[in-house]
Amino acid sequence: MEMIGLIVRFIVSALVLMLLGFFLPGFGAIGFTGALLAAVVIAVLGYIVESLFGKNVSPQNRGITGFIVSAVVIYMAQFIVPQLQVSIFGALLASFVIGLIDAVVPTELR
Repeated sequence: MEMIGLIVRFIVSALVLMLLGFFLPGFGAIGFTGALLAAVVIAVLGYIVESLFGKNVSPQNRGITGFIVSAVVIYMAQFIVPQLQVSIFGALLASFVIGLIDAVVPTELR
């Protein structure tokens, strides 16, 4: 059952990234495959950063540090995912919107 939850999380994250591409300036529109790959890369980069620097940089802490780290992770993902194109401003906006979504939608449901 945990595997299904993980798959659902990545699909929902990919859909959010696709929507961000349509609505946010500085965040290029991408297809579902690119968005799914970007969701995986962002999750892996976030895990690496969190394991290196601790839970204080986690976006779940909803502090300014988590917000900035989340934006940097989103920005860095474009260098791994060829379909993803994000400006610094787009990464900041995406981090803000994703933070709002995380605040509204409980993690267990995504």
